[in-house]
Amino acid sequence: MSRRFFEGAALAAPLPAVLITCRSPEGRDNVMTAAWTGIVNTRPPMAYVSVRPERFSYGIIRERGEFAINLTTSKMALETDFCGMKSGGKTDKAKKCKFTLLPAETVDCAVIGQSPAALECKVKREIELGSHIMFIADITGVTVDERYIDSKGKINFGQAGLMAYSHGEYFALGRKLGDFGFSVRKKPKRSPDNKKK
Repeated sequence: MSRRFFEGAALAAPLPAVLITCRSPEGRDNVMTAAWTGIVNTRPPMAYVSVRPERFSYGIIRERGEFAINLTTSKMALETDFCGMKSGGKTDKAKKCKFTLLPAETVDCAVIGQSPAALECKVKREIELGSHIMFIADITGVTVDERYIDSKGKINFGQAGLMAYSHGEYFALGRKLGDFGFSVRKKPKRSPDNKKK
């Protein structure tokens, strides 16, 4: 098996392709596409997003100290890419993409109605990294589209058609391969009635 060496690069994949929402001090909602994002802690629940200082959202998040991470689906691919290509300083991206903006529960910004779930975040710390500034935030609330919650209250994103980003390309997530712990879980014993005859 041969492998090829590359210099250090931002090549982890897949990554979430999300839409970050934030609200300016004047009350204007903005949407920005991000892939440099994820969970950093469980208790308390915390997430991060890394943003280039030249992005319109950077100044808003820095000043307001809050934002929302909106998950995306394959049906939102065109809009997700658009929101990463256009500047919120010149374009009302939410209006252009016809997003339904809903009020968040714990932060003063909108969440996107078409998103299957949104993580509401309050910035706790900023870290200057180089090309990006990382905002580490407490997840103060999560809203989930009821279509993806079963009768037992379990969230089932397998039906949502979540989207991922991989080295400049977008992908629809595929079939389920297992769940957490399936590799070590004991298989149930077969009852005599279920044995092959």
